[in-house]
Amino acid sequence: MEAARVRRHRPAGLLLLLPRVRGRGRYPSAAGDAGPAGGKVRRHFAHPPGQAPAGGHSPETVWHITTKHTLAAWARTRPGVARVRLEQWTQDHDRRADVAVWLDDGTRIALEAQRRLMTDDGWLARHRDYARQGIVGVWFWRPRVHFPHIVLREGMPVWFYSVSRREAATSLGRPHRQAGRWWRAEDSSVYGLHHPPCALDELESVTIPLDSLGLAARGAVLPDELRRRVLDSQRNASAEAKQRRDAEARYERAKRASREQAAQAALSPAVPAPRAPTGSLTCEVCRRPLDPLLAKARRHILC
Repeated sequence: MEAARVRRHRPAGLLLLLPRVRGRGRYPSAAGDAGPAGGKVRRHFAHPPGQAPAGGHSPETVWHITTKHTLAAWARTRPGVARVRLEQWTQDHDRRADVAVWLDDGTRIALEAQRRLMTDDGWLARHRDYARQGIVGVWFWRPRVHFPHIVLREGMPVWFYSVSRREAATSLGRPHRQAGRWWRAEDSSVYGLHHPPCALDELESVTIPLDSLGLAARGAVLPDELRRRVLDSQRNASAEAKQRRDAEARYERAKRASREQAAQAALSPAVPAPRAPTGSLTCEVCRRPLDPLLAKARRHILC
């Protein structure tokens, strides 16, 4: 019988490649004890004793198998990708990516095909484990599967993948309502189209052929045409915010100059009004000299 292959320093949950004895017997132990049964041996993956997931494994769906292989093939065709591997453990062996990608610049990316709902805590734990090891996580969800909204709170885009159409789908955040002194907001980009959207945003759904999607150090990248549309919208919002800030600054400068002028006038001695020569025309309101052209009105135009 072929000897069992056992790794030193085996991480918890790691699958071992063990021979299986066909017939009425049991699986051999990691120590190589094949048990009482004999027969033909079939190589297979198995967890070490006591390290299998609680409740066992659920069957891998056609969508998950197809999606992870499709994502791997897609990643291999992206510029700047150095290496792609399926079912790759992280360096500390606590997580296993469906598809692991290494870029030429050394960036590590984990592509995850998620077919069912995850809890906020479950997703956040996985996301932070990746982040702690310098890995960028990119999640593709099965269509019509609810995703944990904490994904948006963490500033991550949400991607869906349709196997039948070979299309990715995502959502753009619509421009936020311009309320209050919105032009003073730290980030004016949210007043244009933005990706990823914020939690509770109104959304605009877009579908993208998978082959049009890029892959870079920050994860999956929108196609050029769509990215330009988003950037143009943000530039317009930024320009409008700058116009509002500049107008506000001009008003503040004028108001400050007016206050300074009034304060200076209060400190200056009063200039007495010139006396009109005896017998000359005077304004009946201010008693200043009056031009003969205004003799009929007997007052200055502004008096």
